[in-house]
Amino acid sequence: MITKKLRAPLALITAAVAVGALAGCSGGGSDDASGSASGDTYTWWDPYPQHEAGSDWDARVQACGTDAGVTIERTAYDTTSLTNSALLAAQEGTSPDVILLDNPAVSTLADTGMLTTMDELGLDVSDVDENLLAAGQIDGATYGIPIGANTLALYYNADVLSAAGVDPASITDWDSLTTALEAVNASGKTGITFAGINTEEGSFQFLPWFWGAGADLTELNSPDAVAALDLWTGWLNDGLAPNSVIGNSQNTTWEEFLTGEFGFVENGTWQVNSAADAGFETGIITIPARDGGAAPAPTGGEFIIAPVQSDTARYDTTRQIIECMTTPEGFVETANTFAYYIPPTADGQEQLLEENPDLSTWVEAVQAAKGRTSDNLGTDYPLISEQLWTAVQSALSGAQTPQEALDAAQDAAAAATGN
Repeated sequence: MITKKLRAPLALITAAVAVGALAGCSGGGSDDASGSASGDTYTWWDPYPQHEAGSDWDARVQACGTDAGVTIERTAYDTTSLTNSALLAAQEGTSPDVILLDNPAVSTLADTGMLTTMDELGLDVSDVDENLLAAGQIDGATYGIPIGANTLALYYNADVLSAAGVDPASITDWDSLTTALEAVNASGKTGITFAGINTEEGSFQFLPWFWGAGADLTELNSPDAVAALDLWTGWLNDGLAPNSVIGNSQNTTWEEFLTGEFGFVENGTWQVNSAADAGFETGIITIPARDGGAAPAPTGGEFIIAPVQSDTARYDTTRQIIECMTTPEGFVETANTFAYYIPPTADGQEQLLEENPDLSTWVEAVQAAKGRTSDNLGTDYPLISEQLWTAVQSALSGAQTPQEALDAAQDAAAAATGN
């Protein structure tokens, strides 16, 4: 029997829910929700209001209910509203049977004691890539399964690079990337654009460079962290990136790239279709680590989780529904439904590449990716991230040097987390 007592009040949610508002994580309006249904109806919440009843996604969910012999009552929420509503439902004893939740918020719900573990449900997660699964793990317990992952890479304008004499295959580390950006600028275009906005999106875009330098989120002012921020500020100060990066969101960087005036843009898997429709030839490379190889980029995407129920007899059917969503074939079907999700298992990735070999760079990027709440950061992550994006803003704007900005960030993060 799975029995748990909620440990934390609703006040815990305020900082943590901010991490969900990213491109690649769905948004939109929310519908009214009811509590857990009884009998042959199982309740399902997800952050996809754009996928209405009768859509391919809705049909996918309903099919898993049918396979388990039940009807699924699905409710779609805005990403942030979903986390708030899930915590409130747990307090009121009306949690749904299944939730799809943005991966950084899993630790927020798990910290309250409102989630079952995958071991308790009898679900095998051994085939899931460890780097992706880590976002749903706290103190050795696994609280969900990723249904797929999206992440960041560098899109490039092939025409711009050709005119600048840049071979994208020559870009293997920070030095060769900076050399390429200088060549693009010399040809009359701008090297790169990225999102340095003063929100979670700013941290999301900075993390591949931060982690790619070897830095750790528990030490924001390490020499490696300073090197990453030096890289960004150097590009801006040298004119290799536009001043707009200070306020850019991921959407506005993409709009800039589509003008045809940039060599590179840092953006996500969710722009694959838009890139194919651009008015010029595009390509992608993984974000390089400082000394070579693919940098760990942060993962986006949802985990499928199961809240605690007072009627523990429901768990067997819940397990069947989750299993239906997380077979290799199920992962590929989800990937095809959303166009930009990469399956979180080797079998799923192999099947996806058989159908879509052009996604090989994205599979490589996901294999190197890292969850923002990994390293057992859990609910400390949003507190640390806020200080990180504040430091990025301070350095890019010239208000502080990278070292000064990150020193202040480390002091503030340590005070906020009690570490």
